[in-house]
Amino acid sequence: MLTVDFDRLGVGPGSRVIDIGCGAGRHSFEAYRRGADVVAFDQNADDLADVNLMFEAMAAAGEAPEYAKAETVRGDALDLPYGNDEFDVVIASEILEHVPQDTRAIAELARVVKPGGALAVTVPRWLPERICWALSDEYHANEGGHVRIYRADELRDKITARGLRYHHQDFAHALHAPFWWLKCAVGVRNDKHPLVSAYHRMLVWDMMSAPALTRTAERVLNPLVGKSVALYFTKPAVRGDAR
Repeated sequence: MLTVDFDRLGVGPGSRVIDIGCGAGRHSFEAYRRGADVVAFDQNADDLADVNLMFEAMAAAGEAPEYAKAETVRGDALDLPYGNDEFDVVIASEILEHVPQDTRAIAELARVVKPGGALAVTVPRWLPERICWALSDEYHANEGGHVRIYRADELRDKITARGLRYHHQDFAHALHAPFWWLKCAVGVRNDKHPLVSAYHRMLVWDMMSAPALTRTAERVLNPLVGKSVALYFTKPAVRGDAR
């Protein structure tokens, strides 16, 4: 279940990609399949161990080109262990809403993108997220939880202030928004509630089978209630050119 559009980012053979806050690795795996040299970056050692196992399994099964490289790196998004202008593509999917010092994190994302390179940032969308917060404190008020709700234009302005050029916005995962509203209404940890359980089975079926009905429904609903907003930027190839 990808939130980022890899075709829009131009990820392919030879691209150097870093997936910051990679979590379970879904975006890292897609970049690796496409032949990129990938860094899956996160602060959670357990997640990174699982991601590394999957990289190894993909390589063994021939699911990634032999020339592609993939590694996991543990670290802090506020202090990336890389020099300036190192990556063709930087991905930060669903992490900034967790980071109290988001301005500092954004500065690091912008710093490591190569001139001419791309940055994709995704966060929960304002309206679906606001409904979740209204329904449940447990949804966000916990260690490592969401510390803010972004408006897309606010986040866009924070990123363009670092010298990047904004060029596209998209929405994703509309079918997931009602699922989270339901969980917030009955209890975030109440996974055995019959309505939650039934909806989860539908989402798993949708992800595994990709039937035309649900894929069409999500495309239609994404502009209205997409759970995530994705913003795309490039770093100007000429310093100071942020048009």
